[in-house]
Amino acid sequence: MLTIDELKVKVEAGEIDTVCMAFTDHHGRLVGKRYDADFFLESGAVDGSHACNYLLTCDMEMTPRDGFSFANWEKGYGDVHMVPDLNSLRVAAWLPKTAYVLCDVFDGATHKPAAPAPRSVLTRQVAEAEKEGFCPLAASELEYHAYKESYSQAHKMKFSGLTPMGSYLEDYHMLQGTRFEILNHKARIALKHSGIPVENSKGEAGFGQHELNVKYSDIVTMCDRHAIYKQCLKEIADQLGMSVTFMSKVSTDDTGSGCHLHLSLWDRDVKENMFSHDPSNDKDVPLQIPGSSQYFRWFLGGWMQHCQDVMLFYAPTINSYKRYVSSSWAPTRIATSVDNRTAGFRIVGKGKSLRIECRIPGADVNPYLAFAASLASGIDGIRNRTEPPAVFEGDIYQARQLPQVPMTMKAALTGLRRPGLHAKRLGTTWWTTTPEHELVEYERAVTDWERRRYFEQI
Repeated sequence: MLTIDELKVKVEAGEIDTVCMAFTDHHGRLVGKRYDADFFLESGAVDGSHACNYLLTCDMEMTPRDGFSFANWEKGYGDVHMVPDLNSLRVAAWLPKTAYVLCDVFDGATHKPAAPAPRSVLTRQVAEAEKEGFCPLAASELEYHAYKESYSQAHKMKFSGLTPMGSYLEDYHMLQGTRFEILNHKARIALKHSGIPVENSKGEAGFGQHELNVKYSDIVTMCDRHAIYKQCLKEIADQLGMSVTFMSKVSTDDTGSGCHLHLSLWDRDVKENMFSHDPSNDKDVPLQIPGSSQYFRWFLGGWMQHCQDVMLFYAPTINSYKRYVSSSWAPTRIATSVDNRTAGFRIVGKGKSLRIECRIPGADVNPYLAFAASLASGIDGIRNRTEPPAVFEGDIYQARQLPQVPMTMKAALTGLRRPGLHAKRLGTTWWTTTPEHELVEYERAVTDWERRRYFEQI
């Protein structure tokens, strides 16, 4: 990480000549501006910058959509104020002479945090946790597929018939992992030298599928790391003439890519894990996890209770729902279990490492929104002392009596439209408008599946 004084030294030495100022849109993409480093020190670091507020209303193709009160044609699409969080300032080691800083987004008219900006949504939920005396720590496990073709080539091929980096399922395989090092080694080193502590990378259960894990931190810092990590990986792949994708389900027959969320609550001084501190001796509750506290139970209970209603934060695209297939490593039912990868909620660790892993989100999530929904749900569980169900043992894919995760975007929209916690704490209009438009576009599209099925036979 960089301080402003350290950046000044690097700029004067000619080591940095560009500073990227960025924030994530609703889709989790970094958007922003590249500053001349001297002008950033003179102006950007002090006054911030401005960007069109339509960035918080656009679909994936950058088309501004109707239905947003925050920004629309009637209001003329004015500016938001990008305020750099200098604690996020870092060298972007994968780019020449470049630094990166992430921004909070403020309403251009009121000068208050822009309510629909993803980082703002998360910081509001962090404030709610802090009211209860908690500091949330988090990590995200992100999976991706890599291909030998460049993004430009993939576009010309209409993203069909691409060559995976791996020719067989490579979960934990060291040999196939070595072939992947042309990408992963560069990414690990670049992230490490960009202020993001890296733990490891490994092969996953799909063709050309890997994951790269970075160290846990406070929840906002973790989301910053997640956003930078994705940008870094894509840009390194681009430099190598390759491509990576964070689609949840890149092909019908291949394993989907997930983004498993790990969460625990600590005290204000981050010395005690409140999930294990003062373990509960209550023998009359369904969930019995030795060494866990009542806060652990209640947080898990709230997270599970609200899962169906906030599913769009875990599965934000049409493609997301195609990942939820039985016996595919993606959970299909809402249940909790101890170290069981068929569970939507997996209990892992003990003592200070005790945490909850939610395996439901896909790799296409916006981390700020996914963690915001998770934290809001869990804190609501603590406030209402929501008890989770008992641990389920066995193959959860076959447990038909358990509640199912919403399997389509339409089903997830139904949940988000229901009045409840999400409407009060996360807002509803912002998060239903884009999926509604996406469904309209999808249902109008003629697909390869239709041509294969009907062109000759009908």
